[in-house]
Amino acid sequence: MTCTSLARGAIVLAGIGLAGGSAAQDFDISSQIGPDPVLPEPNYVTLSPDMNVGEVIGWAEGETPDVPEGLVISAYARDLANPRTVHTLPNGDVLVIQSKAPEDKPKYRPKDYVRTWIMAMAAGGGEGAQGPEKATNLITLLRDPDRDGVVDERHDLLTDLHSPFGVAWIDDTLYVAMADGVVAYPYTLGETEITEPPELVTLLPGGPLNHHWTKDLALSPDGSMLYASVGSNSNVAENGMEAEKGRAAIWQIDRESGRAKLFATGLRNPNGLMFHPETGVLWAVINERDELGPNLVPDYLTSVVEDGFYGWPYSYFGMHVDERVRPGRPDLVAAAIKPDYALSSHVAALGLVFTHGAALPEEYLDGAFVGQRGSWNRDEFNGYKVSFLPFRDGKPDGMLQDVVTGFLLPEEEKVRGRPVGLGLDGTGALLIADDAGNTVWRVAAADGRVSDAPFETDRVAMDPAAASAGQGAPAEGAAPVGEELPAGEDGPAGEDGPAEPAPPAEPAAPADPAAEPPAAD
Repeated sequence: MTCTSLARGAIVLAGIGLAGGSAAQDFDISSQIGPDPVLPEPNYVTLSPDMNVGEVIGWAEGETPDVPEGLVISAYARDLANPRTVHTLPNGDVLVIQSKAPEDKPKYRPKDYVRTWIMAMAAGGGEGAQGPEKATNLITLLRDPDRDGVVDERHDLLTDLHSPFGVAWIDDTLYVAMADGVVAYPYTLGETEITEPPELVTLLPGGPLNHHWTKDLALSPDGSMLYASVGSNSNVAENGMEAEKGRAAIWQIDRESGRAKLFATGLRNPNGLMFHPETGVLWAVINERDELGPNLVPDYLTSVVEDGFYGWPYSYFGMHVDERVRPGRPDLVAAAIKPDYALSSHVAALGLVFTHGAALPEEYLDGAFVGQRGSWNRDEFNGYKVSFLPFRDGKPDGMLQDVVTGFLLPEEEKVRGRPVGLGLDGTGALLIADDAGNTVWRVAAADGRVSDAPFETDRVAMDPAAASAGQGAPAEGAAPVGEELPAGEDGPAGEDGPAEPAPPAEPAAPADPAAEPPAAD
């Protein structure tokens, strides 16, 4: 009996409904890619789960992912420990953030135990093809001083962290988003170790459950604000809305004072936070909800506007109501913003990087690469690749194109790797964090071109107008979020620290979806 068969049986016993609608093999995935995806009817009740969990076997000697003509791929760094994200500093050094979920998360129902087992199997943890499990929760610095695309130095900059994920650097300070907050380390470019203790910038919604624990981080184009993602504490609020306060959201944090407020809500599991280098608009990739069938709900790429509400948990892809959530919130559904671009269902998009200025062939120079870690809750695999989406005038323009593939062996139901975070290295080549293959891959132009100068992830705009573009008035249909997280009572973050996020006394719709609905007239 295969691992997948065992998992299916366990899930049926645990009562997880994952199937619905038509079978995955009868559905045209391409119809669900783009601004107007096909959304089949949901099936809310089923005893026959649709799932497929590929066994992680890793990469054999000499194996690499596949790339099309005009590109070449090589291993930038191997023998890592669950690399999740990559971040390039202004001097060209690359930080690799490696982490696993916090341990001892509580499990309230039988399906929580099964889900933990499935996620561990999908991630390829433990011993086996990958060798003995290595210590993770660290940040490693990779240095390529001669800019030939080969790492010459490797240093563990920070270790024993609390499930780190996103980072940002400015003004000799390295900001790290952990599973429960953002901290700041003093760090001067060129150093190979950090010995000073961190200062707390702000707490973020964390444990004990912390269902979606990854906290991504982005620096605003003017360098004044940090933006942190916080995923939901459930699939679709089955743990109660009290557990969702401050979650399924992107927080805006004043990096000087530590004061924070909800920037946008209704985003089930946002990651890949990045500002468009020309428009200054914030973008992210979002993992949508499960258990409505193999073809619902499509994950998506979207611009994120201040005070915007994007539907979760009450609706999906605009105003498609999820009938599982009771009581409903028609007021929030009416305000839900439709995402910009669907990526199809269950691809688990976690990585995003814009390519402006990259040293890549012409066809990749105006758009975004999207990392798709891959499905587990479809009978037919989906994702497991890095795709490119052309842009024009700061918006998606065209069809998603598969570029880096070969992570999945579908006929054998085996997985060699799973792409997560994306970036550009100091030479302008694409970097891919492969958390199951424990490798960072480098995709470069076959003609050997490199950028004129190192290309940092945090593109702080020199033009104030460009820095503020896109961060003004909310989109049509949005209303103020209202929730704010103050700095500590006795001083700014780093002294006594800020308080745990709390709901506003009088939230305005569309506020935190966990807040109480407005009273009827």
